Amino acid sequence: MTGRRDFLSQPAPENYVAGLGRGATGFTTRSDLGPAREGPSEDQIKEALAKRAAQLGFSDALGGKKDDDDDNNNEERYQDPDNEVGLFAGGVYDKDDDEADRIYREIDEKMDKRRRARREAREKAEREEYERKNPKVQQQFADLKRGLEAVTEEEWAALPEVGDLTGKNRRSKQARQQRFYAVPDSVLAAAGSAGELGSTVMDEGVASTTGGSNGQDGTMTNFAKIGQARDKVLQVRLDQASQSGTATSGSSTSVDPKGYLTSLAKTQLPDSAAQVGDINRVRELLDSVIKTNPSNGPGWIAAARLEELAGKIVAARNVISRGCEHCPKNEDVWLENIRLNERRNSKIIAAQAIQKNNRSVRLWVEAMKLEDDTRSKKRVIRHALDHIPESEALWKEAVNLEEDPDDARLLLAKATELIPLSVDLWLALARLESPENAQKVLNKARKHCPTSYEIWIAAARLQEQLGQGEKVNVMKRAAQVLVKESAMPKREEWLAEAEKCEQEGAIITCGAIIRETLGYGLDEDDDRKDTWLDDARGSINRGMYETARAIYAYALRVFPTSKTIWLAAADLERSHGSKEDLWQVLEKAVNAVPRSEVLWMMLAKEKWQAGEIDNARRVLARAFQQNPNNEDIWLAAVKLEAENDHIAQARGLLKTARQEAPTDRVWMKSAAFERQLDDLDAALDLVQQALNLFPTSAKLWMMKGQIYEDIGKPLQAREAYSTGVKAVPKSVPLWLLYSRLEEKLGQLPKARSVLDRARLAVPKSAELWCESVRVERRARNTKQAESLMERALRDVPKPDQGILWSEKIWHLTPRPQRKPRALEAIKEVDNDPTLLVAVARIFWGERRLDKAQNWFEKALVRDADLGDSWAWYYKFLLEHGTDEKRGEVVSKCVGVEPRHGEAWQAVAKDPRNARKSVEEVLKLVAAQLS
Repeated sequence: MTGRRDFLSQPAPENYVAGLGRGATGFTTRSDLGPAREGPSEDQIKEALAKRAAQLGFSDALGGKKDDDDDNNNEERYQDPDNEVGLFAGGVYDKDDDEADRIYREIDEKMDKRRRARREAREKAEREEYERKNPKVQQQFADLKRGLEAVTEEEWAALPEVGDLTGKNRRSKQARQQRFYAVPDSVLAAAGSAGELGSTVMDEGVASTTGGSNGQDGTMTNFAKIGQARDKVLQVRLDQASQSGTATSGSSTSVDPKGYLTSLAKTQLPDSAAQVGDINRVRELLDSVIKTNPSNGPGWIAAARLEELAGKIVAARNVISRGCEHCPKNEDVWLENIRLNERRNSKIIAAQAIQKNNRSVRLWVEAMKLEDDTRSKKRVIRHALDHIPESEALWKEAVNLEEDPDDARLLLAKATELIPLSVDLWLALARLESPENAQKVLNKARKHCPTSYEIWIAAARLQEQLGQGEKVNVMKRAAQVLVKESAMPKREEWLAEAEKCEQEGAIITCGAIIRETLGYGLDEDDDRKDTWLDDARGSINRGMYETARAIYAYALRVFPTSKTIWLAAADLERSHGSKEDLWQVLEKAVNAVPRSEVLWMMLAKEKWQAGEIDNARRVLARAFQQNPNNEDIWLAAVKLEAENDHIAQARGLLKTARQEAPTDRVWMKSAAFERQLDDLDAALDLVQQALNLFPTSAKLWMMKGQIYEDIGKPLQAREAYSTGVKAVPKSVPLWLLYSRLEEKLGQLPKARSVLDRARLAVPKSAELWCESVRVERRARNTKQAESLMERALRDVPKPDQGILWSEKIWHLTPRPQRKPRALEAIKEVDNDPTLLVAVARIFWGERRLDKAQNWFEKALVRDADLGDSWAWYYKFLLEHGTDEKRGEVVSKCVGVEPRHGEAWQAVAKDPRNARKSVEEVLKLVAAQLS
């Protein structure tokens, strides 16, 4: 054969047209062209360029470029130190190269870490900007979806189906539903003879039918089989009754109550029993495990428990008995065998187990538990100690069995000789000895166990029992020895031991432990004060008040001038201590920090509330000596005299205070004092003098306008407010008083103008926006109020939107939609007390009282200084609470003394309520809420 291919198999030359030689022009059709094809690939382009370059004589340059491409493609080979080629082909990748690579890698990681925060912040900002400019379809239609809340069920059901809009489709569907088919004759014949019964019985006991059917269609009645089935059912019921031992008449007495209860106890599964679904499959698996490795104890135990789970207790006992034969040294298998058998057989099995494993403590203890009387148990334990005299568990069991303390003491003495490193045995022996002998025992124990802190604590408690806890500092010596032995426990462990001592009544030992170990492990660079305050708060939360007192005492020894620690210690005594202890702590506090006016005023207040007015005056006099011309002390002295109806003395003190400590607060309190006495002219005169001295005091301007309102001069009040907002444009309460005065005078446009100016002066103020909404709502302009609310929610920062959402939920939302609106608000503003109260009121309206109470308490925990929350909760308890709960809330409110809240401040700052207590103010506010 030749290498020449067949002519018909050769490809046609380029630009070949069939018949061109004989004058044919040729033509192409779409079928000749075929479908559209992709352009040339990258390899085809490179091949064409190479051919062109070869024709032009540029093959070298192209080859060089190709080499460059090859180098670029093989660039990854330089990343592998074991595959170096080129310049470093002959080099060796040694430790220096590895160190250099590691250093460069650490530098790259550090640089990346430094840029990470800025990069993530930038990416987050870009993502938020992109989402804002390109919102999802779901976000674009969110307002329309919220509008679907108003659609009723009837309107929703009346919506037409998409496929039923045209009559043609409806008619075609009805035609399909009403299509009829012809019924075969066989069906009609079978239906005609379906209810017929034959009147003859054949030899086999089958009734014959007139239709001659063989009975396969279900219409034949076999009376013989019916009778047989009835007999079988009756026999089964009789068998069940005989087996259970109960008859239908109730006359059977074959039930053994003791045996029945015993069988129930034996069939009760342990807590750790696995729930096996396919018992047969698991049984085959476990059989394979046992046969493969018959010395595997857990396999025998699992097989026995499987049979127990299946209710075959006899099979389980047989399996575990075989397991004991194959694993005679496995105590777990023996213990399982003891558990599965009855007590009489269990004793025999325990004896066999101990013969095979006479040094197994668990088997001896289990054998002891199988005995009924104490004497037999003692005999078993003594045999066990003969075989295992160094077992601490056996000695403990032996001691527990002894009823006579002298016998127990003898056993413990012998036990400590045999096991001198057992701390528990030494401590038990010390507890049984007399105090003098206990000291000797503990001294021996310290020699044998120098690293045990339990022995040192027991020694300290012994000294406390002897009345020498304050004289002999055992814990100081303990800390030194334990540090020397490198066995010092952690601070947390010492705190736990101190609290344990407090629980058991060893208060002096508790204090000694805290005093000697609280600072262990903390350097001066550590935040020791905050750490100790956290420790004290944790102990208080657990009810360990003596431990907290000891922590505060130690912290004050290290930081004697810390006002924070003194206040915390005073708060502990106020809540969980006596009045004398509180006075003692405050006396120490004012001596340690004489420049703290807060501590002086606390001491004076406690004396005054206890009825010791003269002692309170003496405390304030001492405070004046340490803090001359302090306005807080001056005002505290004025309040003391005013509360005790010494008006002249209080007025004289205020006059002296205006001369000695001329502050805006002193002038304001002076005017408020005259206003409380209903001397409005004197109060107005004092306000005028004060404004000449302090023109930027917002409270003075507010008081001036309020005094003019009280005396019936609204125009002068308007002028005062107008001048005040110009002098103090950042005061939100002053703007609010100004707008409310205009609204009271009927000047609604003027009130709107005032609030607009206020929002310009104080932007992003939730109170001003809320007041604007309320002005429109009170004017019954609901649409404008809703528009302002939307603007407010966009302008005010989310953490401050609680009052806005509360207003929107309760006054701008229909009742059925309040709960969804509240859920939306909680997602936007988390843990705002005003919003939490609004949610509690929703649950209150739905009569879900437990949830309402929980939400009220959440609001109080979030901000206990908000008086409105207390008032709403108290009003709720007036309807649905008990007397004890109301009393508890009132006492907590009195202890907190809230000072903020719209309704609370309106009542508390009313001059008519100046002398009222916190409880009275709480009840007044609760009565006004609606």
